[in-house]
Amino acid sequence: MRKQHRDLLVLIRNQSTIPHSIDAEVEKLHEMLFHVETMENLCIATEIIDLNRFALVTKPHLIARVLRQRELKPFQFVNNKN
Repeated sequence: MRKQHRDLLVLIRNQSTIPHSIDAEVEKLHEMLFHVETMENLCIATEIIDLNRFALVTKPHLIARVLRQRELKPFQFVNNKN
């Protein structure tokens, strides 16, 4: 698993925790997010609203194709189902 540069805000309830345990917790969070943040999961949780064709695109392979484009066509919107 390669290291990604990401900003994580970790809120800790106890101030008595040692820095090593905080680093371990951040590493666990990074590992979990690495497995969850995949293109497949993004396409499942996203839909494309295409007002040019008055269509709602929900098939993951078509969503992936649209998301890989540099720019969306006018009146195409990416909508998160969550």
